[in-house]
Amino acid sequence: MQPVLSINGISKSYGSIKALKNVSFDVPEGSVFGILGPNGSGKTTMLSILLDILKADSGTFAWFGQPGSPDTRKKIGSLLETPNFYHYLSAVDNLHITQAISGRGTDADIDHVLEIVKLAERKHSKFSAYSLGMKQRLAIAAALLGNPQVLVFDEPTNGLDPVGIAEIRELIRELAIRGKTIIMASHLLDEVEKVCTHLAILKKGTLLTAGQVDEVLSNEDIVEVSSGDPDHLKSILNEFPGYSSIKQEGKNVRVFFPVGTAKLEEINRFCFEKGITLNLLSVKKKSLETKFFELTND
Repeated sequence: MQPVLSINGISKSYGSIKALKNVSFDVPEGSVFGILGPNGSGKTTMLSILLDILKADSGTFAWFGQPGSPDTRKKIGSLLETPNFYHYLSAVDNLHITQAISGRGTDADIDHVLEIVKLAERKHSKFSAYSLGMKQRLAIAAALLGNPQVLVFDEPTNGLDPVGIAEIRELIRELAIRGKTIIMASHLLDEVEKVCTHLAILKKGTLLTAGQVDEVLSNEDIVEVSSGDPDHLKSILNEFPGYSSIKQEGKNVRVFFPVGTAKLEEINRFCFEKGITLNLLSVKKKSLETKFFELTND
């Protein structure tokens, strides 16, 4: 299947600062694709190039197999910065202005997008009366005008409280179920891990890794085991074949194996034959946080 977006060798500098260095990756159709990295890693620069706000120094990109153009841009809804709405106008009136300026969608679309972002009951309330989470949902409603195939969000939960973050997270999941491809830049590891199917990790303009979230995370099997005597358990597990390392963390012992090689039944049988009864035996993935910090050394 042809990717929604193909990025090939994109580079961008600001004077002596190299914001992006020969970055390439594909975004599959229907994915929730996270571009993850610390502040200053090049995420916003990348999104700005993809939306024709900035011009790359070198490299190319293609939307739907075609070079970027006004026609392809109409298929993309975006939220790149704090929404610029009139505080004294209602949600409906603000979206009418957005629709008139952008030429995206029709008046009939406005009620539909307000339903999607769950603001229909507050559509006549002034923007100034909205919570931060509601303001962000209205901005996403504006991005949905014209029924775009792709949505591009830069830090969509930035500055929100936990309730607002949860609301935006749930909205992104619902949009994905509706068939939208979503590309979101974020420095919030937890958000990417919870909502994204694919990700790319940037550090100082360099692409460190890209792929399915599960594949990026699972470069090791981590088996967590526990018994009444963790010190003895660790010494016995040192004799078990095939592991790459063992760490004791409090009452638990973590045994690391190359991906796909951990076999719980064999570990359980080995311990039992050595006279140890396990009260915990489970496989854990590396958290995205662990992987991210390993890759970026931050």
